Amino acid sequence: MGVPVILWDFDGTLATRPGRWSTCVVEVLDEHMPAHGATRQQVAKFLNNGFPWHDWEKVHDDLCNPDDWWEPVLTLITDAMIRIGVGPDKAASLAPRFRESFVDPARWHVFPDSLQALRLSGSAGWRNVIVSNHVPELPDLVFQLGLADHIHAVVNSAEHGHEKPHPQAFRLALQAAGDPITAWIVGDNPIADIAGAAEVGIPGVLARAPEFDSAFIERIETSYGHARFPDWMRCCDKRASTAVEAVQLILSHSA
Repeated sequence: MGVPVILWDFDGTLATRPGRWSTCVVEVLDEHMPAHGATRQQVAKFLNNGFPWHDWEKVHDDLCNPDDWWEPVLTLITDAMIRIGVGPDKAASLAPRFRESFVDPARWHVFPDSLQALRLSGSAGWRNVIVSNHVPELPDLVFQLGLADHIHAVVNSAEHGHEKPHPQAFRLALQAAGDPITAWIVGDNPIADIAGAAEVGIPGVLARAPEFDSAFIERIETSYGHARFPDWMRCCDKRASTAVEAVQLILSHSA
């Protein structure tokens, strides 16, 4: 119980797939329908809702099998393809290609300072635990991207059915970390990561997030329901531009 822990968000904090879901749709169409003409922006407007984390207050224990998790997501992807003009049969046939492409490690990029940040916290005697709303293949992705040696555990919503900012997601991460006395979180989402963790007493550092302009605030509040977290901005008083800076800030507050 004496080993402190940093809980890390994954996508957008330690690594990223540029353009995420909408770009992956376009990449699949580029490969299999080169003349499709759709843009990422056209696809994105049909993917603003429907993922498990958009209904985070519900426990998704019916989606804890990989194929069960992907079924409604691929239905959402198929519908987005149809709405931008892809024929229904073609869209359905491309859905499995989407899954393969999205989890392809070659499409993901570890941020340049992520390994340094994980090493810094580890050398200071802290455990690193990933807590993420992600696809079932996340643990393998963490391994393929070369992060696994620095990670004590991966706590993934697709395996237990609790999406951040649900408090149980953070409680499960603490359990995986060995129920430490001291815990912090580092993430790029003010509500899903920082305000959600604050609900269970975990302080956080908001890292790599853009400035709080009107477009960003609208996107965050629409996605996660700001009424549940009316003071979410107040939770984000500690901010860092990089993961290394976030670790340094945590260590300085814990000295």
